[in-house]
Amino acid sequence: MASLTNPLDGFSITRADFDYVGDDLHRPECVLAEPDGTLWSADARGGVMRIAVDGTQELIAQTPAGPADAANRDAGARLVDGTLPNGLAFDRDGNFLISNFGTDRLEHMTRDGRTTPIAETLDDLPIGKVNFVCRDSRDRVWVTVSTKAHDWRRQMTPDVEDGQLLLYTQGSLRVVADGLRFANECKLDAAEEYIYVVQTCGRNILRFRVHEDGTLSDREIYGPADHGRFIDGIAFDQFGNLWGTYIFTDGIFAITPERDVRILFEDSTPEEIHSFDLRFRAGTVDMDLLLSMGGPVATWCASITFGGRDLEDVYVGSLRQTRLPHFRSPVAGLPLVHWSEMADR
Repeated sequence: MASLTNPLDGFSITRADFDYVGDDLHRPECVLAEPDGTLWSADARGGVMRIAVDGTQELIAQTPAGPADAANRDAGARLVDGTLPNGLAFDRDGNFLISNFGTDRLEHMTRDGRTTPIAETLDDLPIGKVNFVCRDSRDRVWVTVSTKAHDWRRQMTPDVEDGQLLLYTQGSLRVVADGLRFANECKLDAAEEYIYVVQTCGRNILRFRVHEDGTLSDREIYGPADHGRFIDGIAFDQFGNLWGTYIFTDGIFAITPERDVRILFEDSTPEEIHSFDLRFRAGTVDMDLLLSMGGPVATWCASITFGGRDLEDVYVGSLRQTRLPHFRSPVAGLPLVHWSEMADR
């Protein structure tokens, strides 16, 4: 039987193909899309930015849940001090699960900003640099930890392997995968048979089989063992292509079901990619180097999100853009678990 034609055959993107939405966004690392076209992006001011279909914006700032009396004032100040929302997911009620890269916590935030820590420690110790969060159809919450070190910038080396994948279920947080090389975004496939985890400093993507009890097995590298570039965000389309972003040496790629890599958009030069690769291999990546990197479209590409009513609008989150670039895809994205929940309301 002949294989199906991949809708990405012959598809590529240029800078001219991007439009932009949003204005004055602060570190819009992660983007969530609703079926009605509403967008939400993480915001470094300590909250989430709502972008309505008509383009109007509202910053929902994190505030401590509970009464704002004197007894709660100090606790509230500690809650929001140093907050830096990174990864976002919707809970079943349409509120937010936040992996907070500033407070090193998994948090819950209502749509009016009231925030409560879900998990602050793991086995009575700090969790580490909580990076991303996703939820599956069973309400299991998957959380990545990039590194146990608070100063994550010193961990951008080939040798780091203290990242983890955690599972939060029934009020308990536990480690399900260890020894990861700066774990970043994670996503499940359509059947929730496998979970895919980005290793930014491994420069590849891991795949694990998910069992009924949440345990994982069959760890393997999915696609190239080394892309030669840092990967940050990933998302599936409905054909089974796994899209991803290259960060610092900015670009967008996809891994086909046959595990071939397609470069869909390039916003870095071959010289920049080669130079960064040499510095990484030598263990000399520093902030001066990072700040010199990044293309103009989505500077420090971080995430990729399918949205629009047909799930064919693709939004690119980033760390240094103030808008959300977006373009049209030839194939619809795989809807996240919240899509049908919100569509039914």
